[in-house]
Amino acid sequence: MSAELHRIAAALERMAPPAPEAPDFDAADAFQWQAERGGLRPVRDVARVDLSLLLGIERARDTLLANTRQFARGHGANNALLWGARGMGKSSLVKAVHAEVAAEDPLKIVELAREDLPSVGRLLEMLRDAPGRRFVLFCDDLSFGGDDQHYKSLKAVLDGGVAGRPANVLFYATSNRRHLMPRDMIENERATAIQPGEAVEEKVSLSDRFGLWLGFHPCDQDAYLAMVRGYCDAWGVEISDSDLRAQAIEWQATRGARSGRVAWQFFTDLAGRRGVPV
Repeated sequence: MSAELHRIAAALERMAPPAPEAPDFDAADAFQWQAERGGLRPVRDVARVDLSLLLGIERARDTLLANTRQFARGHGANNALLWGARGMGKSSLVKAVHAEVAAEDPLKIVELAREDLPSVGRLLEMLRDAPGRRFVLFCDDLSFGGDDQHYKSLKAVLDGGVAGRPANVLFYATSNRRHLMPRDMIENERATAIQPGEAVEEKVSLSDRFGLWLGFHPCDQDAYLAMVRGYCDAWGVEISDSDLRAQAIEWQATRGARSGRVAWQFFTDLAGRRGVPV
């Protein structure tokens, strides 16, 4: 019987997933949470632009930069929700601010995918157990559907339950929606629920748990052209103001929108035509 039990125990050990390796936080300043294996993957080459190139969002930039510096230096800081128009630099700002602050004070950024929110408890415990380290936990393009239960996991990040959110972790999220769910879904639940107020309060109140709300709005034509000119100057693409204006306006007309993303896409095309690597 004893030998049979040993064989069963050995078989169970082989079936169990290996324990995750302790993360090497010196490997990089940026990491991605991989929920399936419960580990952190270092990202040594982060896709980001310099903070000085993010134009038209100066108020949000200054607020988020000050909040992040406070946190990196061990002072009080708030979780932040960056919400608003598509392509106006929400995620770019988070990454650029991190790079700016990390150059002065030790600070790591950990990217968490929305679909991995149910595993966030394991991640928080891993970060909590990293003495002397401070982390910005970043979730891009966060939103919830009507029957989406992931919002319950988000509460562990924002409130932390009995244990509280780790003091060395700050949460930044971006979303196109201020209340993290579509307006028509909010109105539908209010119209069909037995208790209309309670039906949506639990989800809508999530946004109230962010200490900072930073709104991003569509840019005007002058700001759009200034963004393109900033990119040209930074990469050494020479073009007259009149040519830049004509070509950039034609480009945005074909897209039917003006934003930082459209400005970057036009610049990428312009740099390619001029033979300038980006």
